[in-house]
Amino acid sequence: MDIAIISPGKKHGQETGALIADYEKRLRGRFDVSWLFPKPGTPDEEGAAIMKALSGRDFVVLFDGRGRATSSEGFAETIAKAEGSGRKRIVFVIGGAYGVSSALRERADACVSLSLLTFPHALVRLIAVEQLYRAAEILRGGRYHHA
Repeated sequence: MDIAIISPGKKHGQETGALIADYEKRLRGRFDVSWLFPKPGTPDEEGAAIMKALSGRDFVVLFDGRGRATSSEGFAETIAKAEGSGRKRIVFVIGGAYGVSSALRERADACVSLSLLTFPHALVRLIAVEQLYRAAEILRGGRYHHA
């Protein structure tokens, strides 16, 4: 299944990019991961750019501090639901620094909070791809997740 991660702002820095690339490599064979980095702007500007990148066949998961708090197992269930939905692609959207547009929030099939804490985008990108790998391991019964 194809995975797209949309995160407003610049591409990954060298250090974070190397860590993200390691998890992407681990995911190969199960998920093909691509990234989109819309130009930062107001929530409405970012939302419009993100909405243009979506198709009606995408299962959209919004990472947002106001989303549903979940465990890694719960996140894995969200991935399983997306895979079973018959949709072609799962799109993860990392909300911008000033939040997301109401149109994007309404379009999301799931809204998940990664933490009550606030993180910089580079760290959220790393957490997101690590949790995606963890979810894949949970779903396949791998030993990466020790809960």
